[in-house]
Amino acid sequence: MQILEIFLQGKGNDIQSTVIFMGLMIIVFYFFMIRPQQKKMSNQKKFLEGLKKGDLVVTTGGIHGKVEAFDGGSTLIINSEGTRLKVEKSAISSELSAPLNKA
Repeated sequence: MQILEIFLQGKGNDIQSTVIFMGLMIIVFYFFMIRPQQKKMSNQKKFLEGLKKGDLVVTTGGIHGKVEAFDGGSTLIINSEGTRLKVEKSAISSELSAPLNKA
């Protein structure tokens, strides 16, 4: 609270208060922007590694399908109403099998 008063009243060393303010801004930026993004990327990576044959998935383009096979390390084949599509794993945005199994 004293730090806020120093900023509002203009007392204290300008360089010292600027450094403290910048440090606080970096901490806030880290906890509200960087850390949540890192968690999201980690969860997406775990999700993609856990995909298996038969999972119902949705691509980033909105195509719904069922995983038929894994073609190489980073691609997979999905079946969407009789059409087989070869897509990158990174194009898979979510899984529909898990919510259906929970219900």
